[in-house]
Amino acid sequence: MSSSNPSRLLMIEDDARLAQMVTDYLGQSGFTVTHASDGEAGLEHLQLMQPELVILDLMMPGIDGLEVCRRIRALPNENARVPVLMLTAKGDPMDRIIGLELGADDYLPKPFEPRELLARIRAVLRRRTEPGQTVSRTTPTLRFGSLEIDRDARTVQVGDAVCELTSYQFDLLVAMAERAGRVLTRDQIMEAVRGRELEAFDRSIDVHIGRIRNAIEADSKDPKRILTVRGVGYVFAKQQD
Repeated sequence: MSSSNPSRLLMIEDDARLAQMVTDYLGQSGFTVTHASDGEAGLEHLQLMQPELVILDLMMPGIDGLEVCRRIRALPNENARVPVLMLTAKGDPMDRIIGLELGADDYLPKPFEPRELLARIRAVLRRRTEPGQTVSRTTPTLRFGSLEIDRDARTVQVGDAVCELTSYQFDLLVAMAERAGRVLTRDQIMEAVRGRELEAFDRSIDVHIGRIRNAIEADSKDPKRILTVRGVGYVFAKQQD
């Protein structure tokens, strides 16, 4: 990453000492970090600076990180799609699951090693700018009935309706669509999406697939496109309406 063209990051975090440490560390790796000490200030900065990624603390006074994430995803402009990496201080896995359900791209529990934060930031940004691993790239667009996935534009539509997905969810969908008809375990799905390693017990794949279903299925409770294979994983249906 060139220091002459640094990536702009926004950190929304009420711990000033932690924010300064992160700013200094990431600055050495070519990032510029703007710090906002609460959610309201963070949302204002977001509109002004249009960052490439938001580092968002879960527990803050005033509006918490979950509400900030919800408001970001509800914005009527391109900022709604900014990648969000959520910092979670609690040990309860439900915190990160709720964050992912609201549209966070990744999470990192506190306390964390700065090197891991850097690695996760780079992975999220890489997923945003690079297509996922592919089986066939003869055409940029995958079509399954009324579902259209444009790998180059990184957009998903069902009919005329645009489906809103995070960068990570888009890559998950592409990875499964390129392997349509094959039953994939969670480990195989995670391996197909470069740039992130998850613990085997991590439920975030299920959470993300739930979000994808909400976006592309006519009825997410009775899915026809992404099917669950009990005890194994998931299969992306080859034949779709």
